[in-house]
Formats: sequence, structure tokens, C-alpha cells
Amino acid sequence: MNRSKIGVLGAGTMGAGIAQVAATAGHRVVLVDSNENTLEKARSDYEKIFNRLVEKNKMTNEEMKETLNKISYSKSIESFSNCGLVIEAIIEKLEIKHQVFRELESVVSEECILASNTSSLSIASIGSVLKKSDRIIGIHFFNPAPLMPLVEIIPSVQTSPEVLQYSKSLIDSWGKLGVIAKDTPGFIVNRVARPFYGEALRIYEEGIADFATIDWAMTEIGGFKMGPFTLMDYIGNDINYAVTESVFSSFYYDPRFKPSFTQKRHFEAGFLGRKSGRGYFNYSEGVELPSPKKDFEKGRLIFERIISMLINEAFDALFMNVASKEDIEIAMTKGVNYPKGLFEWADELGLEKVLSVLSGLFEEYGEDRYRPNPLLKRMVRGN
Repeated sequence: MNRSKIGVLGAGTMGAGIAQVAATAGHRVVLVDSNENTLEKARSDYEKIFNRLVEKNKMTNEEMKETLNKISYSKSIESFSNCGLVIEAIIEKLEIKHQVFRELESVVSEECILASNTSSLSIASIGSVLKKSDRIIGIHFFNPAPLMPLVEIIPSVQTSPEVLQYSKSLIDSWGKLGVIAKDTPGFIVNRVARPFYGEALRIYEEGIADFATIDWAMTEIGGFKMGPFTLMDYIGNDINYAVTESVFSSFYYDPRFKPSFTQKRHFEAGFLGRKSGRGYFNYSEGVELPSPKKDFEKGRLIFERIISMLINEAFDALFMNVASKEDIEIAMTKGVNYPKGLFEWADELGLEKVLSVLSGLFEEYGEDRYRPNPLLKRMVRGN
């Protein structure tokens, strides 16, 4: 077995991106996909990407040739036989992952680490089909993998300390920011970020403001690069809704993560966002995007409501030992490009202010969705 040889299963956007990162870091990489066309597309995309890097003087011709030669392509899982680590980046369906991990284990050596790039499935469950389950780990890259610095590393209850330590040092050696997260639904980013979408949808459903105005409040007052509706249209309503549903059901239907009918109807109508030409906004040629109603007082209330919900979720992740405070801050600034960490924001706004916004919502609606986290309450009490 060769620890320097990396296998990637799935040559779609994520898999191809991960393979590119590993090859650029100097590893020999085997990229496997059952679809010949997907492999061909990855190969031709690499040539374009690396040629552009050469044009921009970010890589020499020699380095380009060397990196391209490091990647081999195959339609067979057997090609992973002498890899030290295999990262799976295929469809988010547990039964398919189970089938694939059984196959992988029959091919690779005893020491080979088996990783999943899943964004929302349980690592413990994925690893449950392995005979040697202490080799399983979650290594979750963000899209596009070559550009996004954050990688969530998720040990399951089965994962050995050696596998965690090796995976973390490997990801760091690739120039990525590896954060360690507990094997809980959504890990760090997809858990903590839920209110950015969910509360924006709720504000819209209550008739407080339209899509454009809510987006304006979050970009103009909050300093976010994209408002929630523009971002959901960018991600795709099908993907965002699926993650929301997955996190909601995985948390035993905790009201904090309840999906929205507005998003469900957009998804059902095929209004998936930019990729379908229409989402919350219409991207057809010649159609002007709606203008926001620039009411700063209302905008401030919208921003405070959404940011308080996000801060509460960050406190909950810390309270439940999902990750360290530092890793939560890194995850939200580097994984979803928040202008600042949520704990830093909490300090800036004042914990009393955040608690009063949440307590006001909790009292008004009587819904568990707005319950302030005990850690936040203790910190305000203890000044």
C-alpha cells in the first residue's frame, strides 16, 4: 500500500475538484467513475484549468505536464488496490454508499483509509458496513474544492485516533484549513448556516419583506457577499432544500430546522435558481431583477433577527461539543464566506442584545425554533 497514492471515487464536480487538489499537492491520483463521458469531461477540464494557470504565471509548463501526468483515470474500483486513502464523492444516498464501501473494502489493503465527502449523512452509518470500521472518516470539501480553503474532518464513533490524526495532517499539508467536527447532522457549516436560509424564508412568508429587500438587508446592513435568496438560487433550490430536509429529519424533527413551504413549492415548480433560469428571481434574458425597498429601520430588524438566529446556532454547536469555538469561526468565515465569525459578531452586537432579540421572538411565537441556547443565557447571566 502506498500512502502517497490517493483514490477518488466519482469524477463529477466535487470528485474532480478533490483529485485536482491532491495532484497539485504532489500525489499520484486515481480518479474512478463508471461513466466514460464524466471521466473524459474531467480530463478535458483539467487541461483547460491548468492551461489558464500557466497563462496567469501561476504554474510553469513543466509543472502542468507533471500534475496532469499524476492523474490516472479508470472505470474500475479495482484500480484503488494500492491506494493509501480513497475519498468517495458520489450521490448522497446511503444505500448506494453502503454498496460502494463494501466493494472498496474488498479491493483496498487493511491500512487504507476510506473517506466520504458527504455533506449531511452519518459517517458512523456509512462505516457500519465495513469489517474494519475504524478506518472510516468524513472529509468534506466545499465547492469548488480547488478554491475553497475549508475542509470539515469528521471522525465517527468507530474512527481510530490515528486515522483522524493522519487525515487532519494530510488535509493541512494540502494547504487547506481542516476543522474537526462531531458526527452530527450537517456537521458545522450545514448545521450553523440553516437559519440564514430558514429565517429569511420565514420573514418572507410572514409578509414582512420580499426576496429582494431581505437580500438587501443582509448585504447592505450585514455585509454578506450574497443575500439568502440570491445564494439559494446560486446553490440550487433542489440541493438546499434536500440538505434542509436531511438536517431536519436527522435532528428528530427539531423545529429549529423546519423546512419552508415556499422553498418546497419553488423546488416542485422546477424553479431551482440560476441553473434553471428561474428561482426566487427570474434570470431570463432581458428580465430586470426586482429592486429592494430600502427602509433602513426595517432592514436593521431583518438583519438582527437572522443574525441572532445564526449566533444562537453557533452557540448551540459549541454547547453540544460539535466543534471548538475556533473551528466554528473558521468554518463559517472560510466555508460560507461570512464577513466575520459568529462569536465575534455576538461580541460586537452584545450578548444581551442577541438574547433579547431571541427571547422576544420566543415569547411572541411560542415556538421552540426561537429558544435561546443555555450557553448564551449563562454567559449573559455571568456577564
